Amino acid sequence: MQSVSYTDAEYAVRGDFADSHSRFWQRLAAPGTWFTSAERIAIAREVRAGATCTLCIARKAALSPTAAVAGTHSHTTELRPAIVDAVHRITTDAARMTQAAYQQLLEAGISDGEYIEIVGTVVAMVSIDSFAVALGLPLRELPAPGAGTPSRYRPGLAANSADAWVPMLPPENAGTPEADLWVSGRTGNVIRAMSLVPDEVRTLGDLSAAHYLVHKLVAQPGADAGRALGRSQMELVAGRVSALNQCYY
Repeated sequence: MQSVSYTDAEYAVRGDFADSHSRFWQRLAAPGTWFTSAERIAIAREVRAGATCTLCIARKAALSPTAAVAGTHSHTTELRPAIVDAVHRITTDAARMTQAAYQQLLEAGISDGEYIEIVGTVVAMVSIDSFAVALGLPLRELPAPGAGTPSRYRPGLAANSADAWVPMLPPENAGTPEADLWVSGRTGNVIRAMSLVPDEVRTLGDLSAAHYLVHKLVAQPGADAGRALGRSQMELVAGRVSALNQCYY
């Protein structure tokens, strides 16, 4: 199984980065909940293609994300056009994704579960690729696709609510197959957001543990997980990056 390594970095890199990134590569090399492995890897390729997509650049420069901008995506795969559009929009202009845009994607044939798996894959790829860029390294080679079919698993308690555009699990998840996602009754919508596809929450938690903190420590101001930066320094960096990316939270 292909793994991710940072032994070519000029700086010492903690081993948990390569370990968590390798685990995501292993996930890409297997079928997901709604997409095959080949489709998941194609989504990863489209994340990378979005940065130089002429249509995405023009859309982002437009006053409104819903403005009529002519053109087609500079795609690199044979994914359905609606999937390419979703991947590119979320990758390049996530701060201006609206509920109306989400509804348009549903009308174009993307299911709510597919949308969440796309979001999860984009989040993971942007995190991993940005890490390589920050180290001055080339992007890591994607794994080869594996065999198998998507599980199409849908949590029984996932439901629509006023808290989000998409169905989510309730905060109280004790005694369910998703009890490992968070401490029952003690989580925020930023974690619940992808719970319609539980494996995407698991991936988010795995990457967060290396890039930031284990989820259960986030609400503990004194926890710093033994990083080189103190917790206040971490939050200063996180807050600045969030502001630059126009993050809602």
